[in-house]
Amino acid sequence: MKSAPIQSTRPLRLLLGTLGSRGDVEPFLHLAHAAQAAGHSVRVAIPDQNDLATDGLDIVSLGVRFTDFAQGRSSSAMHEFRKRIRPAMSRALAAFVEAGTDWDPGVIVAHPKILTAPVLAEHHDVPHMVAELTPTLTPTAEFPAAGIASKSLGAVINRVSYGAVGMAGSMFASDVRAARRRLGVQQRLPAPTASLVAISPTLLPRPADWPTTAHITGDWHHTTGGSPVDADLQAFIEADAPFIYAGFGSMTDGDPRIRAEAIIDGARRTGLRVLMATGWGGLQPPTRCLGTDVLVTESVSHQEVLPHAVAAIHHGGAGTTHAVARAGIPSIVVPFLADQPFWAVQLERLGLASPPLHRNRLTRDRVRAAIAASMKCAPRARQVAQHMSKEDGAKQAVSLIAKLTTAIGTEN
Repeated sequence: MKSAPIQSTRPLRLLLGTLGSRGDVEPFLHLAHAAQAAGHSVRVAIPDQNDLATDGLDIVSLGVRFTDFAQGRSSSAMHEFRKRIRPAMSRALAAFVEAGTDWDPGVIVAHPKILTAPVLAEHHDVPHMVAELTPTLTPTAEFPAAGIASKSLGAVINRVSYGAVGMAGSMFASDVRAARRRLGVQQRLPAPTASLVAISPTLLPRPADWPTTAHITGDWHHTTGGSPVDADLQAFIEADAPFIYAGFGSMTDGDPRIRAEAIIDGARRTGLRVLMATGWGGLQPPTRCLGTDVLVTESVSHQEVLPHAVAAIHHGGAGTTHAVARAGIPSIVVPFLADQPFWAVQLERLGLASPPLHRNRLTRDRVRAAIAASMKCAPRARQVAQHMSKEDGAKQAVSLIAKLTTAIGTEN
């Protein structure tokens, strides 16, 4: 690494990079704001999306959009990969190299999908750290990699399961080789200096067998006010009747009309109003279901809205999982894919959620029963929220990045 020692008071030049949907991008924006607040220079390479809060940040486009990585139906997954996801990944991996080639970063922090980050770090001779927004990289015997299985497969298989991430990355080996040629990097790429696990230790205590290079920072989220709430939403929140939040983010698989109707009817049977966020189309309530007790919107500020709800029906993405837990309300999880089944089981284990529901088997009676069961989790949810209120994951991560980068510079 760079031979000149880095003084502890010297601002860093921090290059961040991430790929995926909103849940993969927004934590990096929160980290960038925290780094700037600490006096560091930051550049962030992300997919294009018009409604992201990027004011005041040095943003570089990776030449792709959130929708380029949207998951289609399982029967067409391979077709979607070849037609859309594979080309988008290639463009983004090359764009990240360009974003950092002439900027001279002092440290690079990247999402695991940014496979060219180690190449760029080696080219600049700077530390490279990887961000785990969900536990998929650092092996442990305690649980399998999120996305592989939701429950323990036994100590040995649990640890082996983490190799699946590396195997997935091999599908883009040609893009990494192209980056090597572009930057003239021939030597073997070193392992990341550290893994920054952007997860609340309240929701996932640190496994006893994790190496010292893995650091749980807490999740990266806004610690100040969220997005403004419009007048209709404000009026709905302030009405003197309890409501439940329902939203599945970028998930779209299955019949969104049937799901939406089951949620609305099930909530009505428990005497609750419904605030429904349609997201990318995972929920589409039929007109016959609508009434004064239902407000439909595309998206909401979790930070501003969730604390006013009595519970949340959601897909179990890492970002939403943390937001609901911080709000101090119970979850009803309807997992779709990836790490979502992991979080569904983890929340139930912690006493923060009712047993998960199958996304294609929602009925009003199942939803009603799940809501009733989740209400028993309310005291535990409030207790967990109190613990999480003391966490500032982005600030902790920035402090750790500076400390580790300084230590590496001093050693050299």
